[in-house]
Amino acid sequence: MAAAIVFSAPSIALQRKRSVFVSSIENCSRPTSFDSNISLRFREMAIVSSPTRRRRSEGLVCSSSSSSSASSVMPSALLFDCDGVLVDTEKDGHRISFNDTFAERELGVIWEVDLYGELLKIGGGKERMTAYFNKTQWPEKAPKTDVERKDFIASLHKRKTELFMALIEKKLLPLRPGVARLIDEALAKEVKVAVCSTSNEKAVSAIVSFLLGPERASKILIFAGDVVPRKKPDPAIYLLAASTLGVDPSSCVVVEDSAIGLAAAKAAGMKCIVTKSGYTAEEDFVSADAVFDCIGDPPEVCFDLAFCADLLQKQYVS
Repeated sequence: MAAAIVFSAPSIALQRKRSVFVSSIENCSRPTSFDSNISLRFREMAIVSSPTRRRRSEGLVCSSSSSSSASSVMPSALLFDCDGVLVDTEKDGHRISFNDTFAERELGVIWEVDLYGELLKIGGGKERMTAYFNKTQWPEKAPKTDVERKDFIASLHKRKTELFMALIEKKLLPLRPGVARLIDEALAKEVKVAVCSTSNEKAVSAIVSFLLGPERASKILIFAGDVVPRKKPDPAIYLLAASTLGVDPSSCVVVEDSAIGLAAAKAAGMKCIVTKSGYTAEEDFVSADAVFDCIGDPPEVCFDLAFCADLLQKQYVS
């Protein structure tokens, strides 16, 4: 059984007796399939009750399954990024689909694993291709004018999305651990759930529908692609989600996997939990409210809905 660091909301009496203010960073890690760390980090957090640890020969195992008091206020909305959060799609999903599209069009372009990792710093597939061709050179088969090139990029992206959706429909890319569990917890507590992504709306809808199932999908709003003029790290998509859902941004908790997604969530005034993915394990998440390697399923649950509620109630000191 995994050792646990448990953060719970103490009773008022306990708070009066003892308030423990922590101004350090709590870190813990365990081996994963890609050797990333689970790190739970709270900066300057107040009222943390009785953390416990147990070391094992393979390292410190961490789980943060919260046990909130009955008075805890649930988040108004739980907002998920898609790629890297719901599914680790980038390396073996989107990248492969881009390369297959380039091959079909005989463009002579291949995005290797490391190169694609760099390109992911640019939000949006169309924007990614445009920036890449502008920096290197446009393929010989590409048009010469800006207007025609915009249409060319759009046609490439349309085909890439079709190929990616075929992968999803075949369920070749699984949900990440804990995603379905956390969404079910939120829906059961009538917490609004949405997916906010820079990816094409059809691709995101396919992931939600085929991998989460039609019943869950019917209760999840999707904000994706060109629904906003400025993509992450701009906060526009998260602010649109809050406005559409009719909730205050400060009552929302976002689950992201990348630095640009984290920047978007924090700029929108929202709490943000990072679940590292294959391409983002080494990115800087210093402004995150908590960082884990995944959401997690039993027996190794990293966090739950109660933990999200606790985040909204923590008091920070300067």
